[in-house]
Amino acid sequence: MPLKLPHRIISYNTVKHSSSRAFKPLKDGKPYDVIVVGGGHAGTEAACASARTGADTLLLTQKLSSVGEMACNPSFGGIGKGHLIREIDALDGICARICDKSGVQYKILNRKKGPAVWGLRAQIDRKLYKQLIQETLLSYPRLTVMEGSVENLLLHQPDMDKNTHTCKGIILGDGNAIEASKVIITTGTFLRGAINIGLETRSAGRMGDEPSVGLAKIIEDCGFRMGRMRTGTPPRIDKSTIDFSKCQIMRGDDNPTPFSFMNSKVFIEPSQQMLCHMTHTNKNTHKIIEDTMHLNYHIREESGTAPRYCPSIESKILKFKDKNSHQIWLEPEGFDAPLIYPQGLSCTMPAEYQQQLVNTIVGLEEAKITQPGYGVEYDYIDPRQLKQTLETKLIHSLYFAGQINGTTGYEEAAAQGLVAGVNAACSVLDCPPLLLNRTDSYIGVLIDDLTTLGTKEPYRMFTGRAEFRMSLRPDNADIRLLDKGKASGCLSKERIDQVHHNMATLDRAKEILQNDVRKNSKWIALLGHSLPQHKSFSAYRLLSLSRISLEDISKHVKDVGHLLETPQLANRLKIDAEYSLYLEKQEACMAEINREAALIIPDDLDLFSLEGLSNECREILEQAKPGNLAAASRLPGMTPSALFVLLGAIKTSKFTKIVQSTIR
Repeated sequence: MPLKLPHRIISYNTVKHSSSRAFKPLKDGKPYDVIVVGGGHAGTEAACASARTGADTLLLTQKLSSVGEMACNPSFGGIGKGHLIREIDALDGICARICDKSGVQYKILNRKKGPAVWGLRAQIDRKLYKQLIQETLLSYPRLTVMEGSVENLLLHQPDMDKNTHTCKGIILGDGNAIEASKVIITTGTFLRGAINIGLETRSAGRMGDEPSVGLAKIIEDCGFRMGRMRTGTPPRIDKSTIDFSKCQIMRGDDNPTPFSFMNSKVFIEPSQQMLCHMTHTNKNTHKIIEDTMHLNYHIREESGTAPRYCPSIESKILKFKDKNSHQIWLEPEGFDAPLIYPQGLSCTMPAEYQQQLVNTIVGLEEAKITQPGYGVEYDYIDPRQLKQTLETKLIHSLYFAGQINGTTGYEEAAAQGLVAGVNAACSVLDCPPLLLNRTDSYIGVLIDDLTTLGTKEPYRMFTGRAEFRMSLRPDNADIRLLDKGKASGCLSKERIDQVHHNMATLDRAKEILQNDVRKNSKWIALLGHSLPQHKSFSAYRLLSLSRISLEDISKHVKDVGHLLETPQLANRLKIDAEYSLYLEKQEACMAEINREAALIIPDDLDLFSLEGLSNECREILEQAKPGNLAAASRLPGMTPSALFVLLGAIKTSKFTKIVQSTIR
């Protein structure tokens, strides 16, 4: 359909020749290359990525004091999310390095499983993180930060006979215009945002901040399909009123792993890490929730879709009626912060009932709430209206990134911001765009899911979304993304040199180990371990065994022991070896799946009876109902192992039917 601009959307030509509006150009009289609207996690990464790639960039925010604010949980990373942070760092983003300088506790989650799905996580000092983000932005080359509220877009139609429009800048709330070649919108939960506590609702992007109403109307009037989503945050608790002796202690790792590949360690010593604690809800907690449901607008009203993977405590009670308790993590908000963040206790009931609810929990009997939990409703755009670069299909030179695209979480927002920032700058500078896909990164999975499937609920990254997670590991993100980062121009020379050095070191060690082949009996005599039944092993094959360490092998193989002085590289070599056989098997599986692609999936195949098929993959297959194996292999989220399980089930089903037919 033709794009007809409403009268309240400002024409670029009209403003350019108007004496009633003032342009705010750069000091040299030229327009900015890129304007980023919003100073949250998407906005800060977008602005730095754009400037780092070489574009003169302006970051516009409603309040300078809130730039880099951690509006919800005081933590970064986790399962799936930690992968995103590692990939952001591999593309020279800023949040990983700042987390390494502002964490109060560092821990790798999911260690019971393989390194491919480990989740790097850090508990963060809110105040310190925000301070370091602001210091970074205010000193970043080619980046200007300015306070101002954006109320309109400057749109240009170069050819009146063609249905194409280009964004040429923005209009501030004071009526002044700022011209730019590209504009990135990263408004988070601020588009027509509303806060809900009990039956009370008021306009706000988050507690204490005004929503962006004018810009939301403009985006809607431009013809973008929009929807409404919901999220929430828990009450904050006075730390001094909690009896931590009744709660389970949750410690950080003895040897904290930094997020950034550029850091060999985090800024604090292991002994300086703060403690987190865990407690649980109980039947009394649940009764208060059930008794106050009629006073809870946010839960009652279907005005937006709530998050499935990070639900409110009310949603948990409604959904899991058979559970008598739910875990609550008590997380410090900083080294000198007087508040505790009760992760898992997001709620939106009236404030007085929130206080009663908190006091039913062990350890919190005398606890005092300093700020009630609340729900947030906000507008988002259907992300299927975006290109892979995050530029909109409807209006040229306009990009969207972050929660405006239907995602939830700091990490998902930051990842989109980086991609939009790099691509906006690349478009200005006529460089190759940064196009990430499902086979090379979790960021590629994120963007592909959003732009091809869209989302009806706040989208959260987790490892189950990636088909090739054995190769998309946190430890190899820098090598995986090196070539694309270099091509787009977003990597510093320092980072490129470090990655090349690491690659050369690992490749040389791998070559030495692969070339050292000895008889099984020889290795057993040297190492004192029983080994699988083979005539001979390479040292690299030995390293793939969980009970054999590089330290064990280095005593008998020359020129690899020096890696032990760099634990991060030693660990990477070990992980590479461990996954080498799995990746070989995966390639063989995929080859067989490709050969059998035409196999029909029986209508009566019972997906819930298939062992080895994850719940996520079952759900994907149930919804899509692919006709054959080829169609199933193209579904986002279908892993090679799941496809192989499906292949086996199809063959078994065919054989069973042949046998039954023969018997008859």
